[in-house]
Amino acid sequence: MDYLTHPLALGVAVVLCDVLAWRLIRPEGRRLRIIVRVAVFALLSLVLVRNGMSPLGGAPFPGQPMHQFLAQALQIVWWLLGARILTITLDALFLPKAWQGERLFQDVLGAVIFVAAAVAATAYVLDLPVSGLLATSGALAIIVGLAIQSTLGDVFSGLVLNTTQPYHLGDWVSIDGIEGKVVEINWRATHLLNGQGNLVVIPNNTIARSKIINSSRPSELHGVSVTIEVTPEARPKAVIEALERAITGCQTALPNPKSSVVVKHAGTNSIEYEMTCYVATLANKLVATNQLFDLAHRHLAAADIGLRSLGVPGNLPPAIDRRVRLLSTVGIFQAVGTDELMQLSRRLSRHEYAPGQVVVSSSDVTDYLLLVDSGVLSVYRLRDGQAAEINRLGPGDALGEPGVLAGIAMDATIEAVTDAVLYRLDKADLTPVLQSRPEVGTQMCQLLSQRRESGRDLAIIQPPPASKVGILQWLQDKMHSIHHLAGDRGT
Repeated sequence: MDYLTHPLALGVAVVLCDVLAWRLIRPEGRRLRIIVRVAVFALLSLVLVRNGMSPLGGAPFPGQPMHQFLAQALQIVWWLLGARILTITLDALFLPKAWQGERLFQDVLGAVIFVAAAVAATAYVLDLPVSGLLATSGALAIIVGLAIQSTLGDVFSGLVLNTTQPYHLGDWVSIDGIEGKVVEINWRATHLLNGQGNLVVIPNNTIARSKIINSSRPSELHGVSVTIEVTPEARPKAVIEALERAITGCQTALPNPKSSVVVKHAGTNSIEYEMTCYVATLANKLVATNQLFDLAHRHLAAADIGLRSLGVPGNLPPAIDRRVRLLSTVGIFQAVGTDELMQLSRRLSRHEYAPGQVVVSSSDVTDYLLLVDSGVLSVYRLRDGQAAEINRLGPGDALGEPGVLAGIAMDATIEAVTDAVLYRLDKADLTPVLQSRPEVGTQMCQLLSQRRESGRDLAIIQPPPASKVGILQWLQDKMHSIHHLAGDRGT
């Protein structure tokens, strides 16, 4: 059993303990890994030095080839283990936290230290002339360098990128028009995860010569630009004012930095306008883009400005009364015929509101329906004495349905943000439509029910505790009672 206590056996056992500890300890326990590896390295150093196998000298087993080979192997392992400990220690103590997750500096730093350890092991353990080795390796390095010029260019470009830090892991960047989230930076390339979920690998040498746009810096502020082509017959001042109202109506747009509308290009067939606003997060960028297109269409239509290019042939639509067109854009009147819309349009009364003027106050019971013809309205509730905006309304939106339909009080205040024009339809004028078109009333009840379920209801829609019917049925019953409708209330 003497062989179990032999210095070489003890050295091999210590190395195996290091391998097992490194495999069993999870990567999350990085600090524990370092502590265990330092302890194992100290123990291996003690075993080697106390038994005359110092890594700074040759193996003390002349005439015993097997013992000589094992001793030299343990001494070389000591040098490599020391290089690894030095690498991870320098990485943890001196490299910035932003670099610790990026493989490039770890790989380059580790390569330099391991090359130095290999040269030292060759000189001290194997007792070989280092000068000749270095001369040979230098010539070999020139040959290899010529063969891998592109790879070396990527490595040095990666060093420059990691030093200047134009982006970090997790940043959303655009490199020569390729957008994506940075998921890995290594010695060869940068890996991006694009919006389609695909992995894009871009060589560092290419990135160093490209234009880089980092959307995650200097803050979570992102610009949104939308281009609209408008008929050149429209006066630019009117178009710009309509598009500015469209941006104001975009709830996801930030008030600061200030948004803008500029004329980008004037041609014979159309004039190109660019709307620019800013959002707080990257997730809101797509939402804001879609909202701006929709709001631009609505506000331009409200200003009687056409989007069709004059270079595109098409038949001009017949002239439609402004009030009839407004009624036709409101969702609750989609089931109403043109003749009935014309009759309703004659009963609409026009009302103008200045910025800051309250249109409907909280707790008001509106016995009329308001249709937004132009302008932007803000819908907000008071929470702990602070006004919390929940929605913004624009051309084509309607308000006051809870009161005119079921006599329910409002639970929000509606205020004009810009100059606004609204048309009012009284309850008495709506009753004949509900009597002749029950589907209109049903559609309005469904709209109120959906708003309540999504948390966007503007009224306190709550059946009494004794009521055993659902919200939709309760609303229909209230509508039948207020407007004196006959027939089955369950429809």
